[in-house]
Amino acid sequence: MLKKVIQVAFLFIGGALGLIFLPPLYEFMNLSSHPWLNNPYFSVAIGAALLFVLSFALSDYFVKLITWSEEKLFKLPASDLLFGTLGLIVGLSVATLAGVAINQMNIPIITSITSVVPAILSIILGYLGFRLGFTKREELLQMFSGKSSKKRIGDAPGKDADIQEQYKLLDTSVIIDGRIADISATGFVEGILVVPQFVLTELQHIADSSDTLKRTRGRRGLDILKRLQDERASTVLITEIDFEDVSEVDLKLVRLAKKMDAKILTNDFNLNKVCDLHRVEVLNINDLANAVKPVVIPGEDMQVVVIKEGKEHNQGVAYLDDGTMIVVEGGRSYIGQVITVSVTSVLQTSAGRMIFAKPKED
Repeated sequence: MLKKVIQVAFLFIGGALGLIFLPPLYEFMNLSSHPWLNNPYFSVAIGAALLFVLSFALSDYFVKLITWSEEKLFKLPASDLLFGTLGLIVGLSVATLAGVAINQMNIPIITSITSVVPAILSIILGYLGFRLGFTKREELLQMFSGKSSKKRIGDAPGKDADIQEQYKLLDTSVIIDGRIADISATGFVEGILVVPQFVLTELQHIADSSDTLKRTRGRRGLDILKRLQDERASTVLITEIDFEDVSEVDLKLVRLAKKMDAKILTNDFNLNKVCDLHRVEVLNINDLANAVKPVVIPGEDMQVVVIKEGKEHNQGVAYLDDGTMIVVEGGRSYIGQVITVSVTSVLQTSAGRMIFAKPKED
């Protein structure tokens, strides 16, 4: 259908071009005396026929160009398109006013190029207006919504300090994990949650995977993002900022965090280490989960069920209700039994918490 529309458009454009350019061409070739060539309908028919034949060779390329443009436009958030278009309109308006002012001048040097200057101004100012509206959309949104991007707090009696609202970047793992939605609903996460477009793209690839498990995880991540947008009181922003020279999503997150002066929300242990190397502040969901778990003190007794043997000789493994692993020294012989153990030590890292214990009777 699109191909036929393009061919019809070529037909009408060819007729218009034939009516405009063919009569002067006849005069240049000394053919204007021919009665057919003086008929404007003949020129329209010739131009339409030529461009219609040409459309069979070019229509496929125009279809691909339009389809590619549609895909790019549909992926852009509505706010980006809106503010980019407003910036374009402002830029073209300024270019029109400047062109009118230039045309009113009687300066000989300007008069000789007056027909070219308005077109150049329209291109330059239109582009600058679009880029300005596109890049400043977040500030404009905050201005129109009446929310200030800065909060003032008192740092001393009679003094105020400006503190910029903190951005927090979400990585793919913390979105799929899903606990961020529950934490955000409680109000413990302040500031603006930022989801980069390259993270959304990675989530979409996972959701479209042929592997059932990956597909389920990807769709869960998209559902969590939708829930964050619906339930969260403050803003969830999707940014188009990307770094084409970097292929790894983790490194893109690190560079974006440096650029926006933001923190990264994650539960990826390796990303945590990379951020530490780059001196980027990280909020690890696993650290938060470990912090709110009940404190276990060495020497404390608890009842556990040994469910399997451990990696080392004669070890048994049990789990608490929250999933914390307990390594029971000498617990291999108690597999499948409920026993009382005494805690000997606790190992706590960003990857999780591990409790070491031994049977009470030993």
